[in-house]
Amino acid sequence: MSSGIRFESVTVAYDGNVVLDALDLAVEPGEVMALLGPSGSGKTTALRAVAGFVRPASGRVYLGERDVTDLPPHRRGIGMVVQQYALFPHMRVEDNVAFGLKARKVAKSEIRARVAEALEMTGMAAYARRHPRELSGGQQQRVAIARALAIRPGVLLLDEPLSALDARLRSGMLAELARLHRELPDVSILYVTHDQVEALTLADRIAVMDRARLQDCGTPHELYRAPKTQFTASFVGNANLLPVTVGEGGVSFGGREVEVGTDGIARGAQATLCVRPHLVGLGSGPNQLTGTVDEIQWRGATHRLYVDVDGHRLMADLRELKAPPAHGDAVTLHFAPEDAVLLPAGGSHD
Repeated sequence: MSSGIRFESVTVAYDGNVVLDALDLAVEPGEVMALLGPSGSGKTTALRAVAGFVRPASGRVYLGERDVTDLPPHRRGIGMVVQQYALFPHMRVEDNVAFGLKARKVAKSEIRARVAEALEMTGMAAYARRHPRELSGGQQQRVAIARALAIRPGVLLLDEPLSALDARLRSGMLAELARLHRELPDVSILYVTHDQVEALTLADRIAVMDRARLQDCGTPHELYRAPKTQFTASFVGNANLLPVTVGEGGVSFGGREVEVGTDGIARGAQATLCVRPHLVGLGSGPNQLTGTVDEIQWRGATHRLYVDVDGHRLMADLRELKAPPAHGDAVTLHFAPEDAVLLPAGGSHD
């Protein structure tokens, strides 16, 4: 069963406090959409509105062509996985996975087949008779995913599903979720996270949330290479954000002329220059900036330099240097004009 998700001007408020403000967003059938943002940005509220756990003050929620705004959660046909797994500790794995099917009064013979299918799909078939306490955190999360998939939902909601796992398990589960998405191409997935790596790795598109509002939406590549706002630039990957004044054929920063495209921004306007740290080079080249090394971090494959340029701290991620500069050294950085993006000053959509 395939169905997308559509928010039409969905607003949610608690005691007069707006926590989701007029959200318009569509998740296409079979698409993975990540809702990315800091705590309090409205992303989990949006997911709960789809699940039916919160009632919008205004606006409508659709699953496919169905208006589900007034439907209770159990009638929406949605699979959901939350951060803390929410498994029943007294039930064996197979009974946890069967729970939603029994609630829907599915025939016993079909329940057995669907439970086996879901456990096989998540690599948990060998653990069917165990209790949750006998499983690792990663295994418990697989069971929670199996339970959500057993009902064969058209929509799967994932609310910070990996945040309780350590880094190694999180990486493995990301790969598993990507594999499941390939095996279930008709299932629409709404994935809530504050982790940019998860969003960039898994999502077809990312909706960036801040202060209860949608700030930006696009493919991971679009948001990384050409963010529309300062908030997106800083939240989706690391970014150097420099205050500049728009001139003719470029911008000025600290009295220096910097070559960059200025399409759509008027001459004399204040703007923000965005350049990613890995696109900043050391030594002479186009758009040179000189400064003093404030800090250097070795990160295995790269060194990250923090360089003070006229009171602004620039980051440069450089492939491992045999003789890295030291704290206090004067250095020259550069970046190509095509690697910089010019953003309006202020940088967020109001």
